[in-house]
Amino acid sequence: MAEEDEAALTRARALEQAIGEIGTTLDAATTCRELAAFLARHLHGSATVDLLDEPGGPVRRAASAGAAGTADTGGGDRPPSLAVPLAVHGERPLGAVIVTRRGPGFTAGEVAVLRHTVRLAARHLGHARRLVETEETALHLQRALVAEPGLPHPNLEIAGSYLPAGPHALVGGDWFETVRLHFGRSLLVVGDVMGHGLDAAVDMNAYRALLREVAGTDLPPHRVLRHLDSVVADDDARRPATCLIVRVDPVRGAATFASAGHLPPAVFGADGSVEIVDLPVGPPLGTGVGGYEPTTRPLTAGETLLMFTDGLVERRGEDVDVSLARLAALRLPADSGPQQVVEEVLHRLDAHHAEDDVAVLAARIRARPAP
Repeated sequence: MAEEDEAALTRARALEQAIGEIGTTLDAATTCRELAAFLARHLHGSATVDLLDEPGGPVRRAASAGAAGTADTGGGDRPPSLAVPLAVHGERPLGAVIVTRRGPGFTAGEVAVLRHTVRLAARHLGHARRLVETEETALHLQRALVAEPGLPHPNLEIAGSYLPAGPHALVGGDWFETVRLHFGRSLLVVGDVMGHGLDAAVDMNAYRALLREVAGTDLPPHRVLRHLDSVVADDDARRPATCLIVRVDPVRGAATFASAGHLPPAVFGADGSVEIVDLPVGPPLGTGVGGYEPTTRPLTAGETLLMFTDGLVERRGEDVDVSLARLAALRLPADSGPQQVVEEVLHRLDAHHAEDDVAVLAARIRARPAP
């Protein structure tokens, strides 16, 4: 009886360690490595983890661990081995786990540890896969929301892009919008709701809907911001947001800017040089303070305007002036249009590895055909 009690205690300790060592992250590859390492150490052999990426598909080696020489090399007696499905009771197997070792066969207690830890890992892998599916759905939703702005006038060529922050980002509050106005003008907007997650995305969509409604009144950009600020300030449920609005008038060859706590835009000349637009910055939307001022500058058919959220340029622990200087130092190919500007800037500033979401919107006045 004492031996049985000791075996049960040993098994319980092993299972307790497994709980602490397997599934420490929501990353499937990490979980497989943790499982293989745990089994190789506790069962004194080698362990391999093979995964099925989809039902009925081929298996792939996800992880392996253990001392060399424990696997069968073709000579002598085949070493004792155990193969168990990587699955939770009643669920479809996600793969298989094989443990091999030289020496004595596996005891009942070791088999119990193996089966328990494999089920534990399968549960974590199931959570990881469902998280990936949720993230992919959320990302598609975010991109669909951001990538379907209203149509500007045909006299304006635009391009935009949205990038999430990191490999495990859900939806966020970065967005852009275009609104067609009277007399051939277009309103271009980029905004950033504070925070991340579904709450920020919901507020982002509310800001866009409100912006479209207000823009229909054909107010100048600074008065649009003033109205948005007043409405949001009266709604305690809405998060504050930064916002940059530009009204482009191709007929006059001019752009009028207004900013609510947002980073300034950049203008790329026909020669590929960059100018950061100097404009006054008011408080973020939702404070109720107001105080937004307009700035107008020429915008020729050879120039491309770039509006963006802070994730494009800002880096942790870096002064914003340094961040903007990095953008201003870029030199793009001559006569780069909106799509090329977006692609070049995202690449050169390594936006695909940014620490925050990135939304960019580029626009250029279409050149009028010669009479």
